Amino acid sequence: MSSAATIKVRPTGATATLGRTGFPHIVSETGGVIDVRTGAAEAGFNPLDLLYASLSACLAMSARIAASRLGMLDRLTSVTVHVTGSKAPGEPSRIARFDIEFRIAGDFAEATREEIARLAESEICTVSNTIKDQPDFAITVGGPDGGHDAGA
Repeated sequence: MSSAATIKVRPTGATATLGRTGFPHIVSETGGVIDVRTGAAEAGFNPLDLLYASLSACLAMSARIAASRLGMLDRLTSVTVHVTGSKAPGEPSRIARFDIEFRIAGDFAEATREEIARLAESEICTVSNTIKDQPDFAITVGGPDGGHDAGA
């Protein structure tokens, strides 16, 4: 038997279901549930909020990993990452710029806070690295049972 640790891979992914009316209902591969809201006055997440939430959560966790890599995790009190963005004018509809604010609490010099944020954003966070690298999309289309519809 190998002495190497067994690495558990967490299933990732999500499925959104939407009827003729109403809002998307999203279920993660591990059973998490989010109901999307799109009305301006409705509390909840819209698709852009989910994008910003994914980026902010990944950056916050990555900042903690960066502090650990720098041997300074014991000095970290908390990390808060606020993410917003600006939509690009015209088509295709997209975010032109992400505005990211790190607040790193703990016994750190300003240069160390900046290094933690830099490592988190440029080397550790899978979400930020994915967004910057423009991944390929592999799209398949089928009917409700997974097969192809006969057509009209």
